[in-house]
Amino acid sequence: MDFRGIVYERHGGGAPLVLLHGLGHRRQAWDPVLRSLAERHEVYALDLPGFGQSQAPDPERPFGISALVDAVADWCADAGVERPHIAGNSLGGAVALELGAHGLASSVTALSPIGFTRGAEMLGSRILVGGMHVATRVPARVWTSVIDSRPVRALTTLALHGSVRDPRGDMARLDPSVVTRGSAYTRLAPEVVRYSFGGGPVVQCPTTVAWGEDDRVLPVRAVQRVLGAIPHAWQVRLLGCGHIPMEDNPAAVADVILNTCRAAAPAPLAAAA
Repeated sequence: MDFRGIVYERHGGGAPLVLLHGLGHRRQAWDPVLRSLAERHEVYALDLPGFGQSQAPDPERPFGISALVDAVADWCADAGVERPHIAGNSLGGAVALELGAHGLASSVTALSPIGFTRGAEMLGSRILVGGMHVATRVPARVWTSVIDSRPVRALTTLALHGSVRDPRGDMARLDPSVVTRGSAYTRLAPEVVRYSFGGGPVVQCPTTVAWGEDDRVLPVRAVQRVLGAIPHAWQVRLLGCGHIPMEDNPAAVADVILNTCRAAAPAPLAAAA
């Protein structure tokens, strides 16, 4: 479905749960956990503006993390999805936390969110961003052949999943359409590297920050800084998971999201004596 230029899928029934993917990804990233989540919630998996099938903002308009936060907030308001639970991965995790800080979420689950890594921990992200900018200057035919080469696919899989094989026993492949000059990816990537969470309103709703132990893009030690920004947040380390944990261990990720949602449910009234 398409609403306000944002393409999304809706599944299940119950309290609304909005899913936000990472930089360069799309709503299908959540496919491994959709069935489990939809058993308890009305799930909305969105293509963020400029990714998947959603329209990108005009080139002359500002486009950054704050614009994504505003776009999702506007979509929720106009779609009648009031204070949903929100789960996000990487870039989507930061958007989820920002929405929570603005009082627009009932709960937030952030999986390997940007905004907590520092210094040398950003090396993997900087290499990816730098490589993508180089790619925009290379003819598409050449870049596609590079993407399809075994060494690049192995490195991509290692970065995203923490091993040289993805959960299906294959190797990951970058989407060459994402890496074009002026694409949403190349417009957002520099801000993603600079972004730091905190310094604004504090997230008040139940919050979990979960991190893959084998994340090579944003190392798991960054989770240590979460409590400084969100003192009440639960920290979860996901064993055997990389940067996109819902693909590596769908059952564990679904449990983390559902447990966070349950924490926001009102306590049952005590029975009368």
